[in-house]
Amino acid sequence: MRRMLVLFVGITCAIPVAAGPPSKDSNIEKGIVEFEPKDSEKSIPERYRLSAHKFSCEVAPKRGLPLSGIEIFDVRFPSPVKSPCPENNTVHAEYYRPAKGGPFPCVIVLDITGGDQTLSRVIAKHLAQSGIGGLFVQMAYYGPRRSKEGKERLLSMDIDQTMAAIRQTVLDMRRATAWMESRPEIDKKQLGIMGTSLGSFIAALTAEMEPKLSRVAVLLGGGDFVDGYHDHPEAAKYFKFMEKIGVNRDMVKKIIAPVDPITCAANLKDRKLLIVAAKKDEIVPPRMAENLWNATGQQKIIWLNAGHYSAALYLMSGLSSVVEHFKAD
Repeated sequence: MRRMLVLFVGITCAIPVAAGPPSKDSNIEKGIVEFEPKDSEKSIPERYRLSAHKFSCEVAPKRGLPLSGIEIFDVRFPSPVKSPCPENNTVHAEYYRPAKGGPFPCVIVLDITGGDQTLSRVIAKHLAQSGIGGLFVQMAYYGPRRSKEGKERLLSMDIDQTMAAIRQTVLDMRRATAWMESRPEIDKKQLGIMGTSLGSFIAALTAEMEPKLSRVAVLLGGGDFVDGYHDHPEAAKYFKFMEKIGVNRDMVKKIIAPVDPITCAANLKDRKLLIVAAKKDEIVPPRMAENLWNATGQQKIIWLNAGHYSAALYLMSGLSSVVEHFKAD
């Protein structure tokens, strides 16, 4: 059963490239960011709520790309959650800032499951070249947030640990949103979030819990894991086994409801949502994109004539739609 639940929340998509070295620049900007909830948070489940507070942050120049018209900075701040792994309790991000002043929109970019973070860097860079700030944030147990032993993962066979890591990631992104809001060059009314594959599920879930994220892009994702995977070849055998031991679909739905974007999908009805899905997706069943689309008010959805991996062939055209989505009035 644990393996089955991990399958629901572990969606894979990998496009490998080597990560750049951390910044060695000593010109570090240190500051304090204020987190202030937008409203009473009554529509947000308690596990994802944050009260008003302050936290420290550091911003350091990483590199400039004058030919591309962007600057890249390393951003660090403490996670609001303390996990058993000390490295995981510092949030690391890369801020891709358009060189031409502001105020401009800014978007949190979340990664895929098994890649080396190249795709997210490509996306963040493309956003910045298009006049949109890109904040690539490392999710829990990603990159430098993993211990030296490197055994920890956002998704694991321990469902309790997985649920805790997803919760921590969502709360980390709420702090990342407050950081974007604190920057004078960023338009506070044009904050967004996007992700691909696994990152898209976390992006949708985060936006449901953070009202300040007014625009959302879901690439190769969706909602309602149980409905989506019930007939999936890799999952069907687990459903049959669970039914034999008395665990029905409703019980499974209840267990994973806290991390399923379908649970609070109604929170996205008043945002601007773009879904990019693949008609032949062999990893994320297309019905999951349809489920989220229906539950969020049937906003814009783009269907690619591709599978989960072959969707990479549509990267540039897909990013054009993403840029248009985040820049639209």
